[in-house]
Order: sequence, then C-alpha cells, then structure tokens
Amino acid sequence: MVLIFNQRLSLVALLELALGGAALFVIFGFVMSNHAPVIASGAPQVFGSAGIVFALSQLVAFGLVGLLRAGTMERLGSLGLRLLISTTLGAVICYAAFSLLPDGTLYRTSIPQATVMSFAALMLLRGFLLSGVQRNVFSRRIMVLGTGSDAAAVERAISSLPASEATLVGFYPVDSQSRAVPSDQIIPTSMSLEEAVARTKAHEVIVAVREQRGGSLPLSHLLNCRLRGVRILDLPGFYERVTGEVPVDSLKSSWMIYGDGFRQDWSRRFVKRIFDLAAASVLLVVTLPVMAIAAIAILLESGRPLIFRQDRVGLGGKEFTVFKFRSMRTDAERDGVPRWAVTGDPRITRVGKFIRRTRIDELPQLFNVLRGEMSFVGPRPERAYFVEQLSEQIPFYGARHTVKPGLTGWAQVRYSYGSSVEDAVKKLQYDLYYVKNHTLFLDIVILIKTIRVVLRGEGAR
Repeated sequence: MVLIFNQRLSLVALLELALGGAALFVIFGFVMSNHAPVIASGAPQVFGSAGIVFALSQLVAFGLVGLLRAGTMERLGSLGLRLLISTTLGAVICYAAFSLLPDGTLYRTSIPQATVMSFAALMLLRGFLLSGVQRNVFSRRIMVLGTGSDAAAVERAISSLPASEATLVGFYPVDSQSRAVPSDQIIPTSMSLEEAVARTKAHEVIVAVREQRGGSLPLSHLLNCRLRGVRILDLPGFYERVTGEVPVDSLKSSWMIYGDGFRQDWSRRFVKRIFDLAAASVLLVVTLPVMAIAAIAILLESGRPLIFRQDRVGLGGKEFTVFKFRSMRTDAERDGVPRWAVTGDPRITRVGKFIRRTRIDELPQLFNVLRGEMSFVGPRPERAYFVEQLSEQIPFYGARHTVKPGLTGWAQVRYSYGSSVEDAVKKLQYDLYYVKNHTLFLDIVILIKTIRVVLRGEGAR
C-alpha cells in the first residue's frame, strides 16, 4: 500500500496518455511505409486522430480497471497483470472506435503491435515509480491524532506494513483521552498541531478519535493542515485502505454520504453486465459435463429434487429465486425454521459435502447471472429471514443490496465461511469495501482468488 498524491496520479495519467499515442505513431509509421497511396490521400492528418483515439482508449480502460484511482501501487507481478488486462481492454475499445474513422481498417492493423509497445512502455513507467517506492521515495509519513485504544490499533496496523509504504511519526494528544501508546512517541502539546506536522514532515493525519462532539477535536488546526496539503483521514478511511474492509463499529452515515466511491453509474453497470453475460455463457458451456455428473450423483444418492430453489434478497432488497444443486437432505428444515449451515452439518449428504467443498453446488446460479438477477461478483445473497434479523442488529447492513449479489465476492475470498451474527458483521465489512470500490479489475482479482479458494477447499462447510 503505497499512497500517491492526486497531483502525481494526474501526471502519471498524462504520461500514459502520451505513451499510448506515441506507441501507435511509431508502429503506424512502419505500416504506412507500405501504403503510399493512402499517405498521398491525406491519411496522415486522420492518423493524428487515430493516435489520440488509441491513447484515449487505453486511458478509458485504465479507468475501468482502476489504474487511475488514487490509492495503492502494488507489487510488480500484480501491476503487470493489471496493465495486461487494461491494455487488452483498451485494444478492444480502440478496435471498435476505429470503425468510425476513415481508413479504419488500415489503422486496426497497427493495434496489436501498438498494444504490445504500449504495455512495455507503461511497465517501464510504472516500474520506475515502483522502484521509487522501494527506495522509500514515496513512503508516507503518518501522524496519529489521539493516544487511546483506537490510536494503538492504528499503530499496529501501520507496523504491519513495510517501512517503504508508511512511517509512523508520532501521536498528537487530544484532551481527556487515555494513554494507550508508547509515551516516547507522544508529541508534546507545547507545539500546535500545524507545527507538529511541519516538524515531523507528516504527509497525513489519521484522526483516531471516535467521539468528535463537544469540541474534542482541534478542527481549526486540522483545517489549516488540510489547506496546506496534508491529507486528513478518519478511522473508516484508514482501515479501508489498509485492510480492504470498512469497520462498521467506527462507521458513520456522513462518511458514506460524503465520502468517495459507491459509484453506480451506467458505464460501470454496462461493463459489468457485458462481462457477466460473456463469462457466464463460457463457464456454462465448460461446466455442463460437471453439472451433469453432479446431477447423476445426487439422483443416485438421495433422489429428487436435483435443484434446490430458495428465495434470496437481491438488488434493491427485492427477492428472487436462487438455484443450487441440492446438497442437504430433503427434510433439512422440516420444522420450517430457517437455519444457517454450520461446519460438519449433519443435514449435508455425502455428495453434498463434496459439491460444497468444490463449489459445484453454486454452478446452477449461472442461470441467475444470465437472467440478470445476480452478477459474477458481488455480496452473497441472503434469505429474507436472516436479512431482517441482521438489519436490526448490524448498522448499514442494507448497503450490500445496492449492487447485485454475486456467485462469489470480496468477503468470500477474504473470510472463511460463517454462521453467526459476528461472522455476518465481519463479512459485511468486506462487502461494504466492495460496494464502495468495485471495479472491473477488482472483479477479476476476486475471480482469480476464488479459483485458489476452490482448489484449496478453503471455507468448506
């Protein structure tokens, strides 16, 4: 987790835009050398537009994948995967866009080579930035406002990160707070907050104070720091960035209302729907033999029904019927009382145990994806009985219903299977992170992690 200034991110975006255009210009120069009549007809002028289209297509792809978001700069392997996905997606967008230009067919011949060159140039650029990270050039100096238990928790989170990513410079006390941090790291209040930030050269201040009413926070001093370019983060924002979850115990409605993220624009929904349709169609064809074998095994062991149907709560709180291969006895809830499945549940059949561990029981939900009731990635849908209970006990539980439920999700790859309110709270924290930050790249990362979970049999119940 290496933070990058928004200004630096904008500069990187401009450089990548220039690299994308330059790549097409270089490659197209070789192509044009074999098409003299086209040159004579004035195509070079149109070619300028083609270079811009190619560069913008790459930039749009970077945005869809999440490369242009202020946040983290990952390790080289993850960076390479992200760039490979984005440049490939950009090539597809460019291929479609070139159909609108004169001599578009000719320009398309340059796309594969230009994409390869663009990928190589972008890797060099981002690799250079990453080397700066490894030399601590971009290491963030963090000051914590507060000295209580929350401040100590922030210290533990920062200490778990490499020094090249973040450095704790000290704690600035707030009146009436207890002391739960090392005394030698507490900054004396003889200097103002602004002076402390300047002296320690802090890049950001983490506000580790839950009670912010009654003048407990030095708001005017925080404002002065903010106006001087110092980033101010509250506890939810800090934990979101470091742990990939949003803790509900420190979450406020105002943070969700005014904070960044929670994008549900039409372009994101369109891209996600196209991805869902394509992926579900391919996976359905590939897994048909597996589903046929699973159906026969269920039939031989415990008879019909083969498919288990159950109403779940989906997008907007609306109920829909979810499909799964039946993995429990037919009388699993003969008393009519809904129950969570637990580890070693005696209601699960022998075949059911295997198809649950390998997630084969979820494959019929591909039809839910094709019908538009579910997505490939999203919070797992829950039964209305449990949703009603959890909504009463857990704040912001309904936020998970602002996106379509998924076959897999961020909570499923980050947390083991749960069957209690405490587990539901933990999963909600990951679901909130996904709802706030979902991108095509995050979806792909989740799918890759899901494959690992399935192969290792993690979270089986």
